[in-house]
Amino acid sequence: MNIFTIFEDQITIIYQDLSDAGQVMAGADLSRVAVELPRDETHGDLACNVAMVLAKQVSAKPRDLAGLFAEKLALHKDVAQVEIAGPGFLNITLNEGRWGSEVATILADQNYGRSELGNGQAVNVEFVSANPTGPLHAAHARGAILGDVLANLLAFTGYDVTREYYVNDAGAQVDVLARSAQLRYREALGEDGVVIADGLYPGEYLKDVGAGLVERHADTLLALDEAEWLPLIRSFAIEQMMASIKADLVEMGIQMDVYSSERALVDSGTVSQSIDKLAEMDLVYRGVLEPPKGQLPEDWEPREQLLFKASEFGDDVDRPLQKSDGSWTYFASDVAYHMDKLSRTGGSMIDIWGADHGGYVKRMKAATEAISGQKNMLDVKLCQLVSLLDKGTPVKMSKRAGTFVTLKDVMDAVGADVMRFIMLTRRSDQTLEFDYARVTEKSRENPVFYVQYAHARASSVLRQAEGQPVMGAAAGRLVDIHEVRVIRQLASFPHMVKSAALSHEPHRIAFYLIDLASLFHGLWNAGRDNSELRFICDNDDELTSARLALVSATRGVISQGLSLMGITALEEM
Repeated sequence: MNIFTIFEDQITIIYQDLSDAGQVMAGADLSRVAVELPRDETHGDLACNVAMVLAKQVSAKPRDLAGLFAEKLALHKDVAQVEIAGPGFLNITLNEGRWGSEVATILADQNYGRSELGNGQAVNVEFVSANPTGPLHAAHARGAILGDVLANLLAFTGYDVTREYYVNDAGAQVDVLARSAQLRYREALGEDGVVIADGLYPGEYLKDVGAGLVERHADTLLALDEAEWLPLIRSFAIEQMMASIKADLVEMGIQMDVYSSERALVDSGTVSQSIDKLAEMDLVYRGVLEPPKGQLPEDWEPREQLLFKASEFGDDVDRPLQKSDGSWTYFASDVAYHMDKLSRTGGSMIDIWGADHGGYVKRMKAATEAISGQKNMLDVKLCQLVSLLDKGTPVKMSKRAGTFVTLKDVMDAVGADVMRFIMLTRRSDQTLEFDYARVTEKSRENPVFYVQYAHARASSVLRQAEGQPVMGAAAGRLVDIHEVRVIRQLASFPHMVKSAALSHEPHRIAFYLIDLASLFHGLWNAGRDNSELRFICDNDDELTSARLALVSATRGVISQGLSLMGITALEEM
């Protein structure tokens, strides 16, 4: 139990005592009460919002309520002072040396930060899900990394996580893939003058597919009509593209649990069955939609059609389920897919999408609410664009892909670890600049290097001190402000992990590690400038032991954070 949990429990006890004594009303909800580090360290060691959270619930003025809590908190053995700030926040100053005892707590827990927050609840994280029409490109990397690290984070906090990739192998785009591959097949057979027409996929990656078709079918496909060769080539091309995509994901450290096929859903009749279920629930009808303002979307037609009552669940308008030719809309397939996911897992769902799908969010949230009967069963995280640069100059295309930079190109240039870290240095809803030159330089301006170097420095100290006892028994002597700052950050790791899991924001791990690395480098530099702050102290084994314990705890937390990000913690640099 770390210091934040201790004081959160203490707040609960004080509230119970106050309500038992009739000083405040009973039955208040304390779930939003938080004990955390103050934004300004001059405001004390801990800050608590209990009076602000409870004031309205118990019909009391926040500052009056804060006074009741402050009076009792001041009696705690670890507390030196409690002040009421602003409208009623509690700022708590701990006794000197109290932070040091947190080092022993950290070292005693091999899985520091792990929790049972999720209590085994099922959660499906669907990410990447790129069309199987070509190799993954650099923009896909952002969603792939976001989804994978979020899945790591949720598993670490006690959720039962399924990683899933939805293969969009139905629809016009895979027929275009087949026609493009057929041209590369003819090319591989030696035909001259093959032209890749506009609207087809021009990338050289399809040359491998063409060669593979020759190896499997020789020249037999040339004698077939399109209706005969198209499904054969389509199936083969999708298979080859998915093999390439899976290989890229593995190289990036990502293993999916489930690959779901859109075509399998359609061919099995699952889409029809899903729409029938919506009809049984009186959630579909035949009607004509008003033309939307502005540019008309693809699925709008000025005719009577089958519509889902999306507007009853928070969407702007009802949504079409069937096209004029009788085929299902993309939305209908997506409804069936999410219904299928719910039936398999029974838990909540998280979808990682590109920012260009932002207009699709409301309708899918409406559909999942209708299907499940519960709000907030689906959380959609949108990933904004990634701008690839090299020394500030845009990098726009790959020789192999023809029109974009492939994910493999980036991995070959900088490595998976660098790519994984950098993709989490911005919130997913913010655009991100990825500059090859900057992310490979060895300076504090490069956050990957800065964090890895902190771990390597800590490892170096412990190697040099081999044979020296590393324990927290004398940790109360860790009172210098540079030491205390590092310990405060270390102690906040479990709280950060829980917050990141609840908010579905894995970028918080990267932000946390950058701050921790900065504080540790600051402690290192303080020891370089002042010999009394060095980790290994001549003639003071007790203080050396305490400082080595702090170094070990720092290394352990950085390693744990990097592990959640799927990144190797380097011992030497």
